[in-house]
Amino acid sequence: MPERLTRAIIAAPKRVLLIALVLFIGAGIYGVGAAKDLLAGGFSDPTSESAVADKMLDQRFDRGGLQVVIKLDTELGTDISTDSAATAVGRQIIDELKTIDYVQDPILSIWDQPQLEAGLLSTDKSSTQIVVNLSGGEDHAPIHAEELAERLTGERDGIRIRVGGQAMVYAEVNSQSARDLAIAEAIAIPITFIVLIFVFGGLIAASLPVGIGIFAIVLTFTYLRLVALFTDVSIFALNLATAMGLALAIDYTLLLLTRYREELSAGRSRDAAIVATMATAGRTVLFSAVTVALALAALVIFPMYFLRSFAYAGIGVVAVALAAALILTPALLAVLGPRIDSLDVRGPVRRLLRRPERPAGTGAEGAIEDTVWYRIGQFAMRRAVLVVIAVVALLALLGAPFLSIKFGFPDDRVLPESATSHEVQQEIRDGYKQNLSGVSTVVVTGANDPNSFALRSYSQDLSRVKGVDAVTSSAGLFVQSAQVAEGDAADTSEGVAIVTVSSSLEPTSDEAAELVRALRAVELPDGMTARVTGVAANSVDTLDSMFAHLPYVLGVIAVATFILLFLFTGSVVLPLKALVLNVLSLSATFGAMVFIFQDGHLGGFGTVATGHLVDTMPVLMFCIAFGLSMDYEVFLLGRIREEFLASDGSREAADHAVAVGLAKTGRVITAAALLMSIVFAAMAASGVSFMRMFGVGLTIAVLMDATLIRLLLVPAFMRLMGRLNWWAPAPLRKLHQRIGLAES
Repeated sequence: MPERLTRAIIAAPKRVLLIALVLFIGAGIYGVGAAKDLLAGGFSDPTSESAVADKMLDQRFDRGGLQVVIKLDTELGTDISTDSAATAVGRQIIDELKTIDYVQDPILSIWDQPQLEAGLLSTDKSSTQIVVNLSGGEDHAPIHAEELAERLTGERDGIRIRVGGQAMVYAEVNSQSARDLAIAEAIAIPITFIVLIFVFGGLIAASLPVGIGIFAIVLTFTYLRLVALFTDVSIFALNLATAMGLALAIDYTLLLLTRYREELSAGRSRDAAIVATMATAGRTVLFSAVTVALALAALVIFPMYFLRSFAYAGIGVVAVALAAALILTPALLAVLGPRIDSLDVRGPVRRLLRRPERPAGTGAEGAIEDTVWYRIGQFAMRRAVLVVIAVVALLALLGAPFLSIKFGFPDDRVLPESATSHEVQQEIRDGYKQNLSGVSTVVVTGANDPNSFALRSYSQDLSRVKGVDAVTSSAGLFVQSAQVAEGDAADTSEGVAIVTVSSSLEPTSDEAAELVRALRAVELPDGMTARVTGVAANSVDTLDSMFAHLPYVLGVIAVATFILLFLFTGSVVLPLKALVLNVLSLSATFGAMVFIFQDGHLGGFGTVATGHLVDTMPVLMFCIAFGLSMDYEVFLLGRIREEFLASDGSREAADHAVAVGLAKTGRVITAAALLMSIVFAAMAASGVSFMRMFGVGLTIAVLMDATLIRLLLVPAFMRLMGRLNWWAPAPLRKLHQRIGLAES
């Protein structure tokens, strides 16, 4: 951080803090309503075949909206399809639905479409569904679903009525996420504050990171609400903003305050200590923030706005946390002066435990070499080969389940079992022969005649595909190529035809994905084109899109990280080492996610194991965890390089620099990781299963990185590489001398 800016801040710190307070109040007033402007969807690729088909359905037929299921239940032993009371209630609901402008045709019920009995009537005949689609897409259909649920849910003439379906899932995910966010904040902030008291020793010092974290969260909420004015933003971006805002503020403030105290211990005046801190640790914080932001910014390459939203949130929260740390920290240090260490609980606690007072000079060599972090570093280097083999073997073992990872689309089971949409859909899975959410719709262009031979032939070919129960088009209803009923001429309009493919397969299953590919492989008559959509098709297209874009995302992260670490260290070896160790660590984290949330071990941590992971989450977790691990990498390498440059460059000096660098940052990294893990662990209280996985996964990733990687593997690898750690080709060395950066 430029010395001139730091001196300007500490020359007028109260003015800086007053401006920050005004900004905080204004942002708080506007940002508090951010959730209502954000969306719960965004999991699919808007440019995919299924998304284009959905758009055609909406524009041409006013169909293709999000599905809602209105489930009617009566007493066991009663046939709801013939019961007069149930029929009256069902007809009444259908008449109501026809008056609502956001309800699209057709309205499916056993009273109007008896041929769909397998999908609309339960096997015991005590329950039935009325299935409709709601217009408005992911933006407004969930709101409409909530209105419909409020209007219909209850009991009429002994018939129990509940509302579920995809639109209701999105609505309940939205409201559940808002509740989860409040719970996470209520858990993380007080626990973090208590831990910070023990880390810093005093109430005032502990308040700084929490205060700066809250400042970063509030401003990021405002930023996301502004971004939502111009593009779609997922509501889950708020969860990331909360977790990352608090975690990064703690990380950065912890590093700055630790360095500040070191500078004071070295004999500097308070103003000089602030300037020195911002010139050294402040530069490391800046470099670290850029690294984290670039890892998250790579998510913008994906077309799904769920993932893009985390890029927006990541960039925003990193920028705000960085600015808050670099501007507010020196201002607060200047205003507080020696009061920063007031209300110190360390002295009373030591006297209570009858432990001796700590020596004043933490910067002395003797004190450094007596620390547990120095001894851990020496242990790892003395037994480098054994440490590398043992830790790598452990990580490989933990990562083994990752080899069997399966991806799928989120459905009602991401919600708690008590959620209405989950409850309704589970009853449908258990009690119905067919699952109408597994229906695929084929949008055919070039079908000029509603009853043409070409459309009839194509419908028959589709009905012969393995896994298809029936095919309906304007040419007729076909089962195993045989026509069993007449079609509806309204299913073809101006050269575009709707072909409905019914299947009893679970739409998120592998079999349903194979069915979609088989439908797309059916040969079309000349002059026709077809696009398949539906839940299964959306899942297939999303996964294909992710794999298509993933190499570019990983490439951007790898190249950006390599360049930044080279600029920071002047080495080409250390960036490669960081990339390899991070991938190894994250594979172990993903192995744990597969073991718990995909396979259902350890009770799935209270979630419903569906045999797959939500396809967007591993990518998201990778980018976030990778960026955070680089955060600690920069902290550690900055101090190691500083010690190495001050040495004679010998092998012994290189090893000593590693141990001293670890000793000076080990406490900071470990404390930061512990605090960050508390923040992410609070997200594990989420009622949405993939956000619970997100919290648990990042907690494991952070703790594993701060212990196995930073404390053991890094010093062991650096011992084995010796002076080669700092090697770079001559042209790159010259380049680094001109544009390279470092903490010192």
